Order: sequence, then structure tokens, then C-alpha cells
Amino acid sequence: MLQDKRNDLDAERQKRLLQRMVAELSGAHPDIYYTATTDIAAMLQQDIAEGRGLNQDERALMQRLTRRDIEVMLSLH
Repeated sequence: MLQDKRNDLDAERQKRLLQRMVAELSGAHPDIYYTATTDIAAMLQQDIAEGRGLNQDERALMQRLTRRDIEVMLSLH
């Protein structure tokens, strides 16, 4: 039960971090609205791999996500 709550908290943190990263990405790329989700996920995955805009804990949390995970999370918004 405690593990389930931790997983839920991690998932919520990942969603918030992903939203923040998308906002930062859209500031740098105003035309991102017209970019395919797969391309955005690839950009985000690259930013995560490089640790761009993330502290060490955030990076460790986000590195668990695959590109497909990111695509699914983006499609839910």
C-alpha cells in the first residue's frame, strides 16, 4: 500500500515536471503546437538525458520514462 502511494506521488511529480518542461520548450519553440507528439517526446527525452532544466532528483525521476511513456502523458493533456 505504501509503495502504491509512492508510485502515485512519483507519477504526479512526473506529470508536473513534464508540463513545466513543455512550457519551457514552447517558449523556446513558439511553433511547437504544430509539431508531432513523437517529435516533442524526442526533444523532451533529449532534455531529460542532458539534465537540461532539471535538478538531480528530477532528472532521476524523469529518466524512468521511455519515449512512449512521454508520448502517452503528452496525449492526455
